[in-house]
Amino acid sequence: MRHGTTSIGDALREFLNKSRMKPRLTEVRIQENWEDIMGKTIARYTSGIQLIDGKLIITTTVAPLKQELSYSKDKIIKLVNEKLGENVVKEVIIR
Repeated sequence: MRHGTTSIGDALREFLNKSRMKPRLTEVRIQENWEDIMGKTIARYTSGIQLIDGKLIITTTVAPLKQELSYSKDKIIKLVNEKLGENVVKEVIIR
């Protein structure tokens, strides 16, 4: 690559990192990878995943799953952040 030039991938990555779209795109990435991160059973019984200001909000109507997820908040943070390759999730809220 010549001096002073940037690849399209690098330019796009830089644009997205500075863009207001980044939080929404990160949320979509979490939603798309939710089954890989948490497994099929948990993914099947969670009805919503949102990311708002570093808070991952997980919605489920299954009471035992709510309890299990409440006990696993630190693990969920670790798994999601590892999957994304950056520290985006700071807190988990179960609804």
